Amino acid sequence: MDTVSTGKDKTTTSDARPARRGLGIRAAYRRFARRLGDAMPKGLYARSLIIIIAPVVIIQTVVAFVFMEEHWQLVTERLTQAVVADIAAIIDVIETYPQDGDYDQITKIAKDRLNLRIAVLPLEPLPPAGPKPFFSSLDQNFSHELSKQVGRPFWIDTVGRSNLIEMRIQLEDHVLRVFARRSQTYASNSLTFLSWMVGISVVLLTIAIIFLRNQIRPILRLAAAVDDFGKGRAVPDFAPRGAREVRRATIAFHEMRERVDRQIEQRTAMLAGVSHDLRTILTRFRLQLALIEDKADVEPMVRDVDDMNRMLEGYLAFARGDAGEEATATDVDMLLREIGHEVRVAGHEVTFNFSGDPIVKVRPQGFKRCLTNLVRNAIRHAGRVMVTAVHEDGILTVKVDDDGPGIPLEERETVFKPFYRGDAARNIDESGTGLGLAIARDIARSHGGDITLDVSPIGGLRAQVVIPA
Repeated sequence: MDTVSTGKDKTTTSDARPARRGLGIRAAYRRFARRLGDAMPKGLYARSLIIIIAPVVIIQTVVAFVFMEEHWQLVTERLTQAVVADIAAIIDVIETYPQDGDYDQITKIAKDRLNLRIAVLPLEPLPPAGPKPFFSSLDQNFSHELSKQVGRPFWIDTVGRSNLIEMRIQLEDHVLRVFARRSQTYASNSLTFLSWMVGISVVLLTIAIIFLRNQIRPILRLAAAVDDFGKGRAVPDFAPRGAREVRRATIAFHEMRERVDRQIEQRTAMLAGVSHDLRTILTRFRLQLALIEDKADVEPMVRDVDDMNRMLEGYLAFARGDAGEEATATDVDMLLREIGHEVRVAGHEVTFNFSGDPIVKVRPQGFKRCLTNLVRNAIRHAGRVMVTAVHEDGILTVKVDDDGPGIPLEERETVFKPFYRGDAARNIDESGTGLGLAIARDIARSHGGDITLDVSPIGGLRAQVVIPA
């Protein structure tokens, strides 16, 4: 079958090419922006310095370029014109008023009045032309002015390192050799200008650095206070300082801390009241059950009361978390030994190993509850349990490994949900409420860290606690 190509198809193809080019340009721009963002510093202090330094450098560069390109170029042209005009006047005098071979008088006048050293030499060929400096405006200006004002063959040397410029001009019967100081023909104060520019820039940047440091310090102090408060550490009162926005943020933090503290106090008081009332009722149940003579019917009810008591303790532990407990320097190695002694008393064997500095600032009771939940969770589902703790580089890492059945990958986040009670979830504490791992992660996050689950090297599950120390 024959196919027919239409103009509409060609138009669509031609329109698609600019669209693809546009997409390619946008993709390249996004890649460039991403790389630039990765290369830029992440701290506010460094970024603020760049915001100040970049405009200063750009302005200084533009000013220097414009000044040197326009002003110095103009000054150099005017000086060159003046020197060449003096040389042209000397040539006119030599050719208009013959000196009969004695040029001492004109040489003396050129030296004393025009600040030029001249010599009238016998007629000879001019030296070959030397290499021209590519960026030398002085050589270009002299060549232009000599051609314009003198109009004679000439040779010029402006490349040498000497402070003098040598020119040779071929006259009808002689060769005029002229030495002029470079400072007469060139604006030579560039070093002074650059020195002033660099010096002023350094002074301005020093002032900016000092000012920025004073502005950043209140922000860093506020960030440290927020971090300490989030981790349950004592935050001393400090007065708002710095810019108006920083002061407002500091005041807002103090008000937030007061509200949170009041809320924690109210919740603690409420939990204490609820715990007291419910325990009182459960105690009366136990006493009434103890007075019943038919023990066969009482034993199931006693077990139910015990289960209710354990569930109550679990709910209260989850609701209370580790609030109200301040973080203190704690010997984590000793804390792990206490947990090991408790599990051995309960008839289990767990291997504990600690390395690094044992002193870590944590909430001791809350952190112990976190590790105890993880260890007991592993004991309940495995026969072999290993606990390894490492404190290095400001990070405390505790790994609880077991050889149990483990947890599927898709359920490793679900098990941390409160009241999740699936058998495979391994998130059931002693009370059977499904709060074991939820309480542990809540405590770890209140310390600024987290708990993750992975496959253990010994075949089961690895629960890893990482907190900043």
